[in-house]
Amino acid sequence: MNNNWAGTTYGNEWMHRWLIRLLRHIDTRVLYVFVAVFVIPVCLMLNPSRGIIYRYFRQRIGYGRLKSAWKTYVNHCLFGQVVVDKFAMYAGKKFNIEIEGAEQFTELTKQKEGFVMLSAHIGNYEIAGYTLVSKVKRLNALVFAGEKASVMRNRSKMFAETNTNMIAIQPDMSHLFEIDKALTNGEIVSMPADRINGSQKNIGHVFLGAKAMFPLGPFSVATMRGLDVLAVNVMKSSLRGYKIYVTPLAYDKGASRQEQVRQLSSAYVAELEKRVWQYPTQWYNYFEFWQI
Repeated sequence: MNNNWAGTTYGNEWMHRWLIRLLRHIDTRVLYVFVAVFVIPVCLMLNPSRGIIYRYFRQRIGYGRLKSAWKTYVNHCLFGQVVVDKFAMYAGKKFNIEIEGAEQFTELTKQKEGFVMLSAHIGNYEIAGYTLVSKVKRLNALVFAGEKASVMRNRSKMFAETNTNMIAIQPDMSHLFEIDKALTNGEIVSMPADRINGSQKNIGHVFLGAKAMFPLGPFSVATMRGLDVLAVNVMKSSLRGYKIYVTPLAYDKGASRQEQVRQLSSAYVAELEKRVWQYPTQWYNYFEFWQI
């Protein structure tokens, strides 16, 4: 499976700075239209993501040729909107956020032990770090270390107001010590669980009808300590709205470690599949995800 991915937000620091300034004065919908009309058609012509997402709709979702082509365009437009929304938040704009399962998160923040939140590259998960927060437990979000400096600065500024800390994924794996320290202190650790990023430690599951590989690490981190786990997915529900789905992932903490990992990863994949069927155009893994 080829899962090469740059991992960074498009554009340089100058572009990001001016985009934030622009969004302080104009409606996000203006940029949605600009992106849909002028940016996405060029991206579809030049970027291999066009074929990848087309095959996703044809082979995994089961759409016909014309519908798959149209949904490929819609998918890229929605991804463009998610990027615009991210910078709109940096500019101080607010969105209408609905949370399903907020009580699950709140209950876990009351316990002494830490817990793990697993996300995926669907919807707009970054919003969870600004919305699903706790005053009593610090949230530690695992992020890509190579992200643009301007994006990281804006994230840091917003996270500073929500008791959230960023843990950057490092090539020397030093981030694992930070994760361990956070969980030892009874804090929350949030990490994506849908990209193996070249790691040889992975686990296979049937996902949307075909085998796909998922990283072993997030499931090992949780089961090593027998921690509670939530799947958290943030989906765009309207032009100005998002819905956060918080779902507990059950597994037998008395089983063998191997069986715990199998059960937990199965529960995560089932929840991810549920949300993808619910929002098929918000799948943003732009590489060959399935072993076909």
